[in-house]
Amino acid sequence: YHAQPSQGTEQEKMDYALNNKRRVIRLVLQWAALYGDLLQEDEAAMAFLEEFYVSVSDDTRMIAALKEQLPELEKIVKQISEEPKAAQKKHKVLLQLFNTSDDRAQKRQPIRGSDEVLFKVYCIDQTYTTIRVPVSSSVKEVINAVADKLGSGEGLIIVKMSSGG
Repeated sequence: YHAQPSQGTEQEKMDYALNNKRRVIRLVLQWAALYGDLLQEDEAAMAFLEEFYVSVSDDTRMIAALKEQLPELEKIVKQISEEPKAAQKKHKVLLQLFNTSDDRAQKRQPIRGSDEVLFKVYCIDQTYTTIRVPVSSSVKEVINAVADKLGSGEGLIIVKMSSGG
């Protein structure tokens, strides 16, 4: 982010720095837009985003051309850092993402927000059902889909379980 050329006029050095900073800001914005939900759970990523925002804010005092990207960066940082509202713990529902086809047979393509995924929804009474929701669905939309499928939405929460093995 702070790369500086060792040769050239002062204007060339400033242009080089500005272009590098803009590219890095765009990269961080794309990364945060794609992985925002996952970043909320990663303290190091959140600390990086907040530190990066402060650094860009400081740089806008010296490089006014960066100000155009600051509002978008601020929006992303605020959006990601918002804490999800606590849910009442009456019933625990576990969602498990699963793939319906062989990975080797699939062509690797970027995930789009309009793509759909299947979840297995496990209930506390040892039963499960499946739902299909768009990748871009919010937690609230997933809970609503589960509530529609189960016929009741009272006290539903999402529990994430993971394993290192």
